[in-house]
This record gives sequence, C-alpha cells and structure tokens, in this order.
Amino acid sequence: MQSEHPLWQLYHCLWQAFGPQGWWPGETPFEVAVGAILTQNTNWTNVARVLDGLKQESKLTPEVLAALPEADLARWLRPTGYFNLKARRLKNFLAYLMEAYSGSMEEMAEAELAVLRPELLAVKGIGPETADSILLYALNKPTFVVDAYTFRILRRHELVPESCTYDELQQEFMHILPEEVELYQEYHALLVRLGKEYCRPKPGCDPCPAAGVNRRP
Repeated sequence: MQSEHPLWQLYHCLWQAFGPQGWWPGETPFEVAVGAILTQNTNWTNVARVLDGLKQESKLTPEVLAALPEADLARWLRPTGYFNLKARRLKNFLAYLMEAYSGSMEEMAEAELAVLRPELLAVKGIGPETADSILLYALNKPTFVVDAYTFRILRRHELVPESCTYDELQQEFMHILPEEVELYQEYHALLVRLGKEYCRPKPGCDPCPAAGVNRRP
C-alpha cells in the first residue's frame, strides 16, 4: 500500500516530531521568488537581511529591481555571498518576468506548470531546485523541491540509491504522494528542518526523528 511506503512513514515521523512548518517565508510571491534565487549557497538569515533592506527602501518590486543597474543590485546583495553572480541571475529572472509576464507574478501563476518549469529552467542561472522552489512556494504549483537536505537524509536512511538524480528523486516523491501543493510544501519544509537540526554533514542522530522509518529492501 502507498500509505506504508517509506516516504509516507518519513513524512508522518517528521510531522509528529516537528508539526506544521508554514514555510516558505515571504509576504508576496515576488519576495518568495527573489528569496529562492538568493538563498543558493548561503543561509536564510543573510537572505532575510537583504530582503528586509530592499523592502525598507521600497525597492522589492520587479519594476524597481529591473531598472536598477546590475552593479548597484550586487551591492544590495552583498550579505548573501557570490553577490555579483546572484545579481546577474536575479537580473536574468527579472528580464524573463518582465518580458513573458509583464512583471506580474499573478499573471505568471495563471500559466500551467508544464509551461512554466521549462521556461524557468531556460533562464540562465536558475537550476531545478530554484525553479521548483519558485513554482511550489511563489506560484503554488504542484512540483516537489529536492535539495541537498533531501538527498542527504534519504541516502543516509537508505531510502534511495547513492546514484539517484534530482529528477529521479523528485519523481519518486510525486509518484508516491498525492498531487497536493500544501503537502509538498510541508514535506519539503520538514526535510529542511530535519537537515538543519539533525541530519547535518556531521550527523547528530541521537535521537533521530526519522529513526523508525523502514529501509528499502
């Protein structure tokens, strides 16, 4: 039965341990999208600091950021690290948003997932994890986000082979779970919580909230 699948067991273990996460932080879909781009290779505290600064100066809109020179944008992004690269990536996303959807996340959300995901992946600097984060959390599209925490947790618990790719792992989740945006959001957020608090590069496994999950045969 699907309900007995290890991925379901893992979800219920984490839900029991942590409860609902209500993630991703952000007041608007655009803020969530920008945060998804900036959070690569940095911690969320640094991203939140940049987002708060942009909001305080009334700069956190597609129109204002698109008009900002790339060098100026990079200075704003300095706390997130790799700020020149992130400024370029954000500019690429903004150009796509302005051209394809007139700068409107609401208009973008009206498009189908099957259209949006290839479009986002075609934006230079946006990979599968960032694209899926924007789709799931900013646009409420049913796609599962796979990140480094997900790989680490599932490999350590022997739920997927070491050779498993992003697409293979994503399809595994989406095959087992019902197509529900809120479920995908909560499950990913719970995995992030487990990864941050327990399943670190040097694991702190005692006691692990996922200890009762059955390994695959």
